[in-house]
Amino acid sequence: MKIIVGISGATGAIFGIRLLELLQDTDVETHLVMSAWAAMTIQAETPYTAKEVEKLANYTYSYKDLGAKISSGSFQVNGMIVAPCSMKTLASIRVGLADNLLTRAADVILKERKKLMLLTRETPLNDIHLENMLALSRMGTIIFPPVPAFYNHPQTNDELIHHIIVRALDQFDIPIPGAKRRSGMERR
Repeated sequence: MKIIVGISGATGAIFGIRLLELLQDTDVETHLVMSAWAAMTIQAETPYTAKEVEKLANYTYSYKDLGAKISSGSFQVNGMIVAPCSMKTLASIRVGLADNLLTRAADVILKERKKLMLLTRETPLNDIHLENMLALSRMGTIIFPPVPAFYNHPQTNDELIHHIIVRALDQFDIPIPGAKRRSGMERR
């Protein structure tokens, strides 16, 4: 399996990083592209550098490289996850702007009818955000805001992040060993 991982400049860069970390322990081949602001967000929010994040992927590409293999529908890939996905990136994907490799790769995923997932980051949402999400959802995109779950009683931010990424990978049928699953609720 091959997955393109996009990291935009939205807050929540750790979601893309954790995604790459978890995929290292699978047989999934990862292709990473980060937006122009992703490196700044990674530096501001995490202990990682952009170079360290790039080393987590099997292949990396400059967002300026519109000639990269992931910009073509002839490149065989199973899908793409943008984690996090800024509202700018969301809007660019919705209108088919394809002005950088991240948005071009997403455009190709849509035209090839492959699975596209966006971990959208913004709150509160305005009508433009919601309309863009609805339009993309109608095109088959999975809109996946990284909303924490509490039924598994997370004790740390790391546990919250891990659970969200495990749930995202569930959408691609990529099992992660040791994932905490809801087992129902007991009446008291």
